[in-house]
Amino acid sequence: MTRNSILIAVAIFGAALAFQAGADDSHHAASEAKPAAAASAAWTAGEVRAIDMATGKITIKHGAMPKFDMPPMTMAYRVKDKAMLEHLKPGDRIRFDADGVGGEFTVLRLEKVK
Repeated sequence: MTRNSILIAVAIFGAALAFQAGADDSHHAASEAKPAAAASAAWTAGEVRAIDMATGKITIKHGAMPKFDMPPMTMAYRVKDKAMLEHLKPGDRIRFDADGVGGEFTVLRLEKVK
């Protein structure tokens, strides 16, 4: 085998692995039906860090999100409805449910926690 043949074989193998990894996004599917117990587990605790009314985005420091296999982090999310942001301010504790909508994580429901 020549050096070029080996490089081509490695490139094809790598592309096949990348394709297989990309094809298995079942844990990111937005339309999967979930049992009632899993639906209640969809709520994630978090703290509001920033609000951008103009873009309809909220930055949340949150705990792990098992339904996305996501560790705790701080991240900006689009909200389904900008009105959800009207009574929030940085520092508020919330719980929220997000899902993939249009290729972007979107907060579908949120509640202030007292």
